Amino acid sequence: MLEVKDIDVAIGQVQVLRKVSISAPQGAMIGIIGRNGAGKTTLMRAIMGLLPVRAGGITFEGANLTCRPAHARAELAIGYAPEDRRLIPELTVEENLMIPAWSAGIRDADARLQDVYSLIPEAKEFRTRRAMQLSGGQQKLVSIARARMSGRKLLLLDEPFEGVAPALSKRIAEVVASLRPLGLSIVLSGADLQHAGRGLDRIYKLDRGEIVQ
Repeated sequence: MLEVKDIDVAIGQVQVLRKVSISAPQGAMIGIIGRNGAGKTTLMRAIMGLLPVRAGGITFEGANLTCRPAHARAELAIGYAPEDRRLIPELTVEENLMIPAWSAGIRDADARLQDVYSLIPEAKEFRTRRAMQLSGGQQKLVSIARARMSGRKLLLLDEPFEGVAPALSKRIAEVVASLRPLGLSIVLSGADLQHAGRGLDRIYKLDRGEIVQ
């Protein structure tokens, strides 16, 4: 479903990724592991179209994504939960969840919202709270829920367990595992991804901007 082939990505004058290739078949859960600064977030942002690709290419369901803007990728049913969550603090949880639907003009937004609430009941519990009132772990759950609103085929989860208390890490792992039977592809990154357990179909190790294993 997703093919990243020999991409080079730079931030300013600094080249961060060099000839990086990964593949995420339909229904597979793929892990990207590496220490801080290895290039995991840069890879996620490049897949999502938030950073330009200098060389190589990215395809999704056979379509070339390399030059498509981020919003066009979201319209292809790709969802993204960034490392820093990027919730709008003044808005309620439900408003944050609905932003992808409003911006993309999704017609079945209410049905998707109920689907997300069934998947992550905590999001329904928090729905009237402002995002700023949630803990970091709770915000991670909401960020994953928001990604699911548009991510019906592919989910990109950047550092979902980073900086989260053990109990919430376990809960996030349960949520991610519950997505597997839905048939979508999942790419998640982390320093070790031990919380993902044996659910990963393939793991790529990223070091200094290169796939080393």
